Amino acid sequence: MKHKRTNNDEWLIEITPKRSLFELNLKEVWRYKDLLFLFVKRDVVTLYKQTILGPLWYIIQPLFTSVIFTIVFNNIAGINTGNVPPFLFNLAGVTSWNYFKECLTSTSDTFKKNANLFGKVYFPRIIMPISIVISNLLKFAIQLGVLIIFYGYFYYKGYQITPNKLIVFYPLLVITMALLGLGLGMIISSMVTKYRDLTFLVSFGVQLLMYVSAVMYPISLVKEKLASYSWIVEYNPMAYIIETSRVMLLNDGELSVKGLLFSFALTIIVFFTGLVIFNSTEKSFIDTV
Repeated sequence: MKHKRTNNDEWLIEITPKRSLFELNLKEVWRYKDLLFLFVKRDVVTLYKQTILGPLWYIIQPLFTSVIFTIVFNNIAGINTGNVPPFLFNLAGVTSWNYFKECLTSTSDTFKKNANLFGKVYFPRIIMPISIVISNLLKFAIQLGVLIIFYGYFYYKGYQITPNKLIVFYPLLVITMALLGLGLGMIISSMVTKYRDLTFLVSFGVQLLMYVSAVMYPISLVKEKLASYSWIVEYNPMAYIIETSRVMLLNDGELSVKGLLFSFALTIIVFFTGLVIFNSTEKSFIDTV
């Protein structure tokens, strides 16, 4: 979109197609920043508007999940978490996983869910998935606050837990989770316009992906107990991201620089691949969705 001088022969605004599939067009996104904030507000306010507990579900879900993981994987299966309380170990993993999962699942049906809006009004389509990532960041902040509260509780109880000095890089890890979820979400959203049943596979696939993402166990345990199958976890970028988040927050686990660089590189590839596919699909999706 470009502005032009107003006179009898020229338009005030001219809408033109993107020149490059790699174009994120942050300038245009900034021009529509008010709409972006409106979508963020909508996502946050309306999600639990007619529920009894409302935003408390942000807190209840990770707590109950961590309790179940603690009972099943630590108390029954006997997974050792070292000096870190099992509940806190699981809560740290669940908190990171939830943000990635929400970014992925919420953006994976962008075109199908907003087809009516996209067909009537022009705005940069990328605003929609970006707004989802930002609104999920608020949920993540709330859950991270809950983690900090339990962190203080266990520290008060005498557990020897301290954050790692690398925690200053934690925001970079959060950005990586957001870009990976956004990239995968844009790819899936573009495919859903033609293959509707892919929506059902996403929910099922995300559940399976959680179990190979080191959410409720350390990567070292997989290498020790299931060496021949450890590659499934080691080639999963989220496994290293979650393991690194526990290193930063709890000073627990092994920091794999090689694995982390692999995760960063794959995230960039996935994000730009998703951007290309998303930009390509938005030109013609309205005919197929």
